[in-house]
Amino acid sequence: MTDRLYLRHSTDKQTNARQRHALAALLAAGAPVYEDPATSTRVLSLDRPGFKQLLDEAAVGDTIRIADAARLFRSVADVLALRPVLIRRGLHLRVESGLLSGIDLAADDSGTKMIIQVLAAVLEFQRDLISENTKEGVASAEAAGKTLGRPPALNADQVAEVVRAYREDGVAVKALARRYGVDPRTIRRVLDSAGARDVPDDLAELLEEPGGEEKPEPEALAAADPVVSIDVPGLLAEHLREAADTAVRDALRAGRTIRRGQGYSLRVGAPLSIHQAALEACAALAADGATPAGRKAYRVYADRVDAAPAARGMTAGAASSA
Repeated sequence: MTDRLYLRHSTDKQTNARQRHALAALLAAGAPVYEDPATSTRVLSLDRPGFKQLLDEAAVGDTIRIADAARLFRSVADVLALRPVLIRRGLHLRVESGLLSGIDLAADDSGTKMIIQVLAAVLEFQRDLISENTKEGVASAEAAGKTLGRPPALNADQVAEVVRAYREDGVAVKALARRYGVDPRTIRRVLDSAGARDVPDDLAELLEEPGGEEKPEPEALAAADPVVSIDVPGLLAEHLREAADTAVRDALRAGRTIRRGQGYSLRVGAPLSIHQAALEACAALAADGATPAGRKAYRVYADRVDAAPAARGMTAGAASSA
């Protein structure tokens, strides 16, 4: 069993000196070190190169040690996402200093679960307080006559010029957008707010995308690619964190962790096409030479995708059209 040290700092101006001091004894003993320099805590630990390398090289029974909790996660929610991965791999996680020191955060016993849940409740309470304070601050600013939100793209004089040019000179929306360096939608909003445009100056805008292609009806889009909720096995979820398809990675980040014994699944609500793309990205896990666990996880996910009501409907439709 090996102690593996993880270090991280947020910006190029920071160093790992304090962390190395806290882990000095382990460093002197030759414990392997994994680092993610200039990496924000907004990047989940499972998406960081240094931490992923640590997981790849760690063996069952190894202990991940960090100087303080902030090096690895920014909230208890991050711990809740990380714990199932560490538990499934048989790893331990210990913080050397602070409130969480002395606790194996990856332990699967009832006491640790209770501590994590209590911390999660405290975190939720803290977020509620922040939300309430934010709402009060917004109300106070509005009462004081302050303008909130992003500054307008056009000032009052420019708005008047746009309306006059459109009404009196007949300048087209896109020409005005080019003149003021804004999106045509901004010009349309200005004109609509002034009541200068009863209908779009080009009715094709309602039916066409830029370039002249007709927009499909929203109902047709929903029927062709409906959103379905499917549980992705944890082994596949970890594999897909490095998927080339950005839409697949975004869908995974929005998923909800579902514990299943010693393992877990990620419940992902996404268009069926996203699930199918994710399945294709996992094809290597079902190929010859892949591990039995990988092949089983792939088969389970493939069965769930095929069993989705939308998938069955699409298959039937394709068969009838053939």
